[in-house]
Formats: sequence, C-alpha cells, structure tokens
Amino acid sequence: MSKQQEALKILRALGLPRAQQNERSALTLLALAGLGPRGSWANAQKPLLRIWDIIGFMREKYGKDYAANSRETIRRQTVHQFEQARLVDRNPDDPSHPTNSGNNCYSLSDAATAVLKTYGTAAFGRAVDKFVQRFGQLEQAYSKRRDLRKVKLELPTGATVKLSPGKHNALQVAVVEQFGPRFAPGAKLLYLGDTAKKHVVCAADELKKLSIGITQHDKLPDIVLYHAEKNWLFLIEAVTTHGPVTPKRHAEMETMLARCPAERVYVTAFLDKADFRRYAGDIAWETEVWIAEMPDHMIHFNGPKFLGPYELREG
Repeated sequence: MSKQQEALKILRALGLPRAQQNERSALTLLALAGLGPRGSWANAQKPLLRIWDIIGFMREKYGKDYAANSRETIRRQTVHQFEQARLVDRNPDDPSHPTNSGNNCYSLSDAATAVLKTYGTAAFGRAVDKFVQRFGQLEQAYSKRRDLRKVKLELPTGATVKLSPGKHNALQVAVVEQFGPRFAPGAKLLYLGDTAKKHVVCAADELKKLSIGITQHDKLPDIVLYHAEKNWLFLIEAVTTHGPVTPKRHAEMETMLARCPAERVYVTAFLDKADFRRYAGDIAWETEVWIAEMPDHMIHFNGPKFLGPYELREG
C-alpha cells in the first residue's frame, strides 16, 4: 500500500467528509506530517507550513505539481476542513495573523500527530476512537447540518422522511400533506421522488400489482397516490421550474400505464398563482391543477367532470 493510500485510510478512519477523501487531501496530510514515500508513520512530525510549503513538498516528494492558482483550493477544500476536524492548528506560533494573511501557517495538532504515529500498529484503532470521542467526526457534523436544512415530510402512516431543501420538495410536501387529505382522502402514497435522491417513497410491490413495472420509475410523475376503494390513481407533477402535465406528457404516461387497471387522475401542482400563469398554456385538457397557496380549490381543465378519471377513448 502506498503512502497516499495509507493517508486516505487515516482520513476515512478519522471521519473526514468524502470531499476530503482524495489525492489532494492525502498529500496535504503527508506534507503536514513531513513524510515522504518511504517515511514511517511512527516518525510523523508537525512542521509549521504555509500553503506554498505544502505545495512545494508535494512537488518534491511525490512529483505532484499543483499550479499556483491551486493554493486557494488546497486552503479552502482541504486545510480548512482539517482545521475544523482538529487535525490542524492554524498559526500556533502567532495566532494574531489575520485570516487572509499570506503568512498563515499550519501544523498538525498534538492529538492528530499522536494518532498518526500509531498507524500500522495495534494501537491505531484505540487512538482513533480516543480522537473521535474527544473531537467528533467532521463528516457526521456536516451531515447534521445538512439534515437541519432538509424539508420534513410526515407520511400518512405517521412516519417522517426528510427531503433535500428547495422549492420543488417544499411543494411535494404540500401536495402530500394538503392536497391529499382534501382531494384524495383515503388514498395511499405509492411513490414520491426527491431532487437529490431519486426515490424517497417507493411501494414497489403495490406498483407492481397495478402493472406499473419498477423499471419504469424514471417515467413516473413526482407523486403517485392510489385510492383502492375508488380504484383511482392520482398522477401528480409538482412544478416549480418544469414538468406540467402537457399533452405530450399525458400521452407518455397513458402509454406507460396501458396495462394498469386503475382509472387515472392527472394533476399539475404549483406553489402559487404566478407559477401557474407561466405554464397555463401548456397544461393538457381533462387534467386538474392545484395551487398550494389556495389549497381548498382546484382548477379543472374542461371535461364532463370536476374531479375524476376520464374514460379512455381510442384514437
């Protein structure tokens, strides 16, 4: 195993985020420890280095020649995270240096140096555990911050899921929590996508019973509700930047659902009237529109019924 691979293994063990589990970060750790390709972790040091010094070490010892404009990348995408993870101390010789000073220097913390010196020995695991207990893992800390920004969605079952932040998922939450109880009471949520994770809710077995193959998920609308008593399938597109139920989209979904025994109700959902006005000319006839800022009302695009499936017509 190369020194770079060993450095990556140490970074993973200490809980550095994935963005800092790369060649740049591994070489930075080796520079801060003063270890060349043949060096021993037991001899890890803690020299005081500027970013320029780190780049020079990489070039001299590992033949990695980072361009001068990479300095800020190394500082912002590796060294700052090392500092937050308590692997590194900034300006231990003179803490009065301003943040943007060209004289800022970095060195391994005493605690991190102690861990590095045990790598390859039976004591490494215990040293890592002691470090993590004392300082925590940056990867977990970052994950918690991301979770705080996520949109919580309470499902009809009482379970709660978290969606990535953004207008689209905020609208999806409104559809499930406000549209569903008003216009599809008793319907079950079979499918819900996320802008970050492809599928958050996916009742694959129930979709299969309705002859909706699991390989067709990419073609499904944002939300699928099913009312078993009425045998109605609600196909809902949540629109913030694109994707209303256009005639083309309607035809695509009808083709996909050709073997589905349920009757279909197509709905385009918007956050507000301004978004609706942008897409009003694109929406297919014989579909429904729901606007979250007016949750008690629906806009019906023609047809003999206000809300309900339409008989399929050949041709």
